[in-house]
Amino acid sequence: MLLLPSEADGQGTAITHALTSASTLGQVEPVGRWFEAFVKRRNRNASASFQELEDKKELSEESEDEELQLEEFPMLKTLDPKDWKNQDHYAVLGLGHVRYKATQRQIKAAQKAMILKHHPDKRKAAGEPIKEGDNDYFTCITKAYEMLSDPVKRRAFNSVDPTFDNSVPSKSEAKDYFFEVFSLVFERNSGWSNKKNVPKLGDMNSSFEDVDAFYSFWYNFDSWREFSYLDEEEKEKAECRDERRWIEKQNRATRAQRKKEEMNRIRTLVDNAYSCDPRIKKIKEEKAKKEAEKKAKAEAKRKEQEAKEKQRQAELEAARLAKEKEEEEVRQQALLAKKEKDIQKKAIKKERQKLRNSCKTWNHFSDNEAERVKMMEEVEKLCDRLELASLQCLNETLTSSTKEVGKAALEKQIEEINEQIRKEKEEAEARMRQASKNAEKSTGGSGNGSKNWSEDDLQLLIKAVNLFPAGTNSRWEVIANYMNIHSCSGVKRTAKDVIGKAKSLQKLDPHQKDDINKKAFDKFKKEHGVVPQADNATPSERFEGPCTDFTPWITEEQKLLEQALKTYPVNTPERWEKIAEAVPGRTKDCMKRYKELVEMVKAKKAAQEQVLNASRAKK
Repeated sequence: MLLLPSEADGQGTAITHALTSASTLGQVEPVGRWFEAFVKRRNRNASASFQELEDKKELSEESEDEELQLEEFPMLKTLDPKDWKNQDHYAVLGLGHVRYKATQRQIKAAQKAMILKHHPDKRKAAGEPIKEGDNDYFTCITKAYEMLSDPVKRRAFNSVDPTFDNSVPSKSEAKDYFFEVFSLVFERNSGWSNKKNVPKLGDMNSSFEDVDAFYSFWYNFDSWREFSYLDEEEKEKAECRDERRWIEKQNRATRAQRKKEEMNRIRTLVDNAYSCDPRIKKIKEEKAKKEAEKKAKAEAKRKEQEAKEKQRQAELEAARLAKEKEEEEVRQQALLAKKEKDIQKKAIKKERQKLRNSCKTWNHFSDNEAERVKMMEEVEKLCDRLELASLQCLNETLTSSTKEVGKAALEKQIEEINEQIRKEKEEAEARMRQASKNAEKSTGGSGNGSKNWSEDDLQLLIKAVNLFPAGTNSRWEVIANYMNIHSCSGVKRTAKDVIGKAKSLQKLDPHQKDDINKKAFDKFKKEHGVVPQADNATPSERFEGPCTDFTPWITEEQKLLEQALKTYPVNTPERWEKIAEAVPGRTKDCMKRYKELVEMVKAKKAAQEQVLNASRAKK
């Protein structure tokens, strides 16, 4: 028994003799058709099973060729070889029933069969008359095989196959039998598609996606059909290059025109099918129904919104009218109140004048000039403090009684008013003292830095708060650092101390603030022994340090100096003389003031940088 391994290392194949005696190993080589199969498998890197499948395929094709039945073309012997373009090449070879489905093997087999049957030598030997040259119908068989054996020429002939039905069903033809009519037409024309897997027309149960894919494919149909077979002129017959180019140009134009007509035919076919397709009508009806429902919903929503808007406008209008009515009532009440107030003012004015006249009639109840003046002051106090009813009662007493009774009533009223004024003053002083105590308590628990705020420290705090306005980075730390640098008391202040004292200063009575500012200005006059030139001049912020200018800069002078510094930059000749001319009355002080401002800015930056460095060190 011989065993052939599945794989061999070389071209030889090892076999084993399974005998009753000891086995021996030897090398053999394939010969004959086995060697041919072995070489094919090796070159194609295929297994024996794959080769067997191919052999079966070839055998099946050969069996098909053997089973192929050729159809006799009755008009074959009447064909004119010169008119070969108008002949049916498939029918000439007996393949009219197969046509474009015929394989090359079948075409070759048909050509062999036709040669054996219609060759001129065989017919001549049978006694049949033969035409001379290419005039014999056998030339048509040769031409047919020439056209169909070449794939390019065969494709050109298939494009103009005389048996192909180019007709397009009309809308009336497919009205009742749409799927039966158009399915055959689309299937017939699908052979021209460059793309495989052409979608089918389907039926009434096809989904919307399938229908949409079908019409999308055909509206963008890519056809391989071309019409070079129908060229009237053959460029091979041209005598020169120019004539050949002219023929090619004419042929291209003719092909393009026929291609355009073909695409119009396909488009007409798709348009007719689309307009007659009951599925499209159903889809359109459903879409129209959905659109109508959507439109109805939108209309209902719009009406609802209009109703809501109308109701809202009505409510707004009602609210406006109610508001106008209320405002009108308030205005009328205000007018009435104003009228009553005017009447009351006139009545009070009348009663006051009556009180003055009554006192004047009695010579203010005194013969002494000083007492009369004092009584006149007391009467004016009564006129300011007493209400209308009290004035009327007092005037009635003065007019209806004697001098002594009137004087007693007047003095009694004066005593009551003075007692009332005294009580109000005591209450105001008590409130002020309580406010001061509360301010001291709010800053009382902050340690050593909150105690012993001298007038100089308060002035320095006010100056620092103005120097570092709100928005300055780490503002209160910078202010505390500034005070620690420039304070003469030696007490170190923290940001918490500074904030507490600043809040307490804000709660002080305006008169106390004025006293602090006045003391600061008095100290300035005491140190320098001068008085400001302008009464309405506001002292500008100054840096705490040595200064030689004893006249404060007012705001208008400061603005003029800043504008002059901008107008005359550093490179301007005689800069400071021009700046001094721009600031009247400060001929020699502009440069000193500028240096003060520079020092102030430097001190401000130094305080900020120190606080920033301290915060970085903590991090």
